[in-house]
Amino acid sequence: MNSPLRKKLLGLLFAFFLCVLSQVVQPMQSYASLPDEVQVFAGRQADVRLAVPAASSAVVDRPDIVGLDHQSALKVTRQEPLHLHPQQTGHAKLTLKLWGKIPVKTVNVNVIPDLRVVPGGQTIGVKVKSAGILVVGHHLVRSNPDEQKSPGEAAGIKLGDLITHMDGKRLDGVSGVSEAVELAGKRNQGIDVVLKRGNETIKTKLTPAYDAEDKAWRLGLYIRDSAAGVGTLTFYAPDQGVYGALGHVITDMNTQTSIVVGSGQIVQSNVTSISKSETGDPGEKRAHFLKESKILGNIERNTAFGIFGKMSQNPEHSLYSQGIPVAFSHEVKEGPAEILTVVDGQQVERFTIDIVHVADQSEPATKGLVLRITDPKLIDKTGGIVQGMSGSPIVQDGKLIGAVTHVFVNDPKSGYGCFIEWMLQDAGVMMKKGQAKNLKAVKQL
Repeated sequence: MNSPLRKKLLGLLFAFFLCVLSQVVQPMQSYASLPDEVQVFAGRQADVRLAVPAASSAVVDRPDIVGLDHQSALKVTRQEPLHLHPQQTGHAKLTLKLWGKIPVKTVNVNVIPDLRVVPGGQTIGVKVKSAGILVVGHHLVRSNPDEQKSPGEAAGIKLGDLITHMDGKRLDGVSGVSEAVELAGKRNQGIDVVLKRGNETIKTKLTPAYDAEDKAWRLGLYIRDSAAGVGTLTFYAPDQGVYGALGHVITDMNTQTSIVVGSGQIVQSNVTSISKSETGDPGEKRAHFLKESKILGNIERNTAFGIFGKMSQNPEHSLYSQGIPVAFSHEVKEGPAEILTVVDGQQVERFTIDIVHVADQSEPATKGLVLRITDPKLIDKTGGIVQGMSGSPIVQDGKLIGAVTHVFVNDPKSGYGCFIEWMLQDAGVMMKKGQAKNLKAVKQL
């Protein structure tokens, strides 16, 4: 075989090899991006969309736990969801096979007990006390005409720091701080301070300075130990006796740091008027806590997905007397839905929306949904989404799927929502992925 012919054949073989390799490598990379684990509810059909890159089939190792349309193997396409039929709680492995023959991806299917919660929508008053005192600013202390300083700033204390201890004593609030500062100043002693900065614990010494004008000892710090506001109840879980609200973290208005909860309550609240949202101005619900407001529950946690705590009964004015199903994030789809919220007094009402975008989130993350208000009555009353509406539950196809969280300032008819799955996990109502298997492993040791 002459040299030119050999080169031509080698070139053709190389091109053929690259073509075959691309047909295998690209699908394999796409399979790797599919979720490693999916959670579904027992006794409830689940439609799982798997964007498979090539002709594939699915098989399960435990059809007694998860069935596939009563078949041992099922063809999987990009267009149609995979219909799972969870029979009982437990774990099964779903294997995807390229061209029906080559195993390329195993998805762990975790079947958990069915869960129903009562959607909220009620406007609530929120009273929260931090687990210490929050530093919200520095100020200068003038000891004499030629000297002014901030002892707190000099000690390295920053805005957003949470002071939890002074001289070994835990701080439950601002009460008692002035006396401790006065005593340390008169004794010309520093105060041993323990503070939290994010996840870091820091120790420092704070030496009070004498304010010649006020005739008092000062730390040069502005501090606060509580916050109050208005939001919306998202859900009540009667079987667990807990609730979730707001859909986003409570932050201090000065420092924008999240408040670490020491204690708190949610109470009945009454909407008195609405300041309509406009482009550049998100508007707000104007509400007040009722005289002798009924305490609805306590506040135990403040997370990226809202506030959570104990609640003993379904609050008044609920549109539901019993729980409804909840949806996992992968079950939510674009299209019509509704929100529940209050725009006058205490009466919860339904309003139509469109879900215009659904983020692919296999792990907890904020901004899971983009929604748009379509209800003429709500638009006429509020202009769209207003402050105080955060936490309003979103219902789609008879399932609670999420909560309103933020408004688009430049388009107040639109905003973000979070998936209810992440709120239920933070409330302790739903186990996080992998937890069930870990519990099982612990029991076997």
